[in-house]
Amino acid sequence: RWYSLAEQLEMPKKLLQYNLDLVHFPHFNVPLLYPKKFIATIHDITPYFFPGPNVKKSIIKKLGYNLVFGQGIKRAKKIITVSNHTKDNLLKFFKVKPEKIEVIYLGIGPEYKEINDQNKILAAKKAYNITKPFILYTGVWRDHKNLPNLIKAFDLVKSRYRLDYQLVLGGRPDPRYPEISLAIVNSPFKTDIIQPGFIQDFDLPLLYNAAEIFVLPSFCEGFGLVALESLACGTPVVASNSTSLPEILQDSAIYFNPNNPAEMAEIINRVLTDQELYINLKNRGLNQIKRFNWPACAEKTLKIYQTT
Repeated sequence: RWYSLAEQLEMPKKLLQYNLDLVHFPHFNVPLLYPKKFIATIHDITPYFFPGPNVKKSIIKKLGYNLVFGQGIKRAKKIITVSNHTKDNLLKFFKVKPEKIEVIYLGIGPEYKEINDQNKILAAKKAYNITKPFILYTGVWRDHKNLPNLIKAFDLVKSRYRLDYQLVLGGRPDPRYPEISLAIVNSPFKTDIIQPGFIQDFDLPLLYNAAEIFVLPSFCEGFGLVALESLACGTPVVASNSTSLPEILQDSAIYFNPNNPAEMAEIINRVLTDQELYINLKNRGLNQIKRFNWPACAEKTLKIYQTT
């Protein structure tokens, strides 16, 4: 299991069965006992700011996270980060040497594109009980994703701006964060809050295409891949003005203060009702995604393998 003692003990044994020149750990949970050369990808340091209830309740888990993370970045020959924001966090909080870190942006899969088959889009909406124009979010249901404030903003979109939309919250509800489900239950517009659960990969491009806008209200993001996927499908994005999102999205999104649901609602309303702005954002988004592709990511990663 991830983050388990067994992972720490068994992974080094398995790796040492092979005569490996270099191992790439694509996550921070590097096996402490692996003695040979490796590099690591650090997507973000979200657990540093939002440790989650399991870590908060257990000093052992907190010490374990700090030990694994700290030793991993210390012992890695090279560190790959997916944004300059994450690189800056490592420099600030963990005193890593700048020359040790390489920033490599992620890519967007070819399945994320504009879809013109309206029958497929209508079928996807029907499958998820979506009956109105809708605002989309998809991702984990955790505290750093700021979903209670998104729900408050949606309430204002309905009550203050009188927009007859649904809010589709993709992702599995997480019982460790009951405040999200409670915010839905307490919403006067809860019948228009759709909870499809985990959205399968083959349905995601259809729902991105079907949505009017995509909202990413996070307090903390290392990259924000879902926002780029939405842009690739021709659906404008409104997002938090925090962490990596302005770096990755640049002028292809409109930003809000994630701590201010009223501002979030005002931005959502503006994008939904200003047709010229909407079209401009769509065009900017389709241009912005050209900066992100998997072949470039692979080539830059291979270069690190060859020079480490």
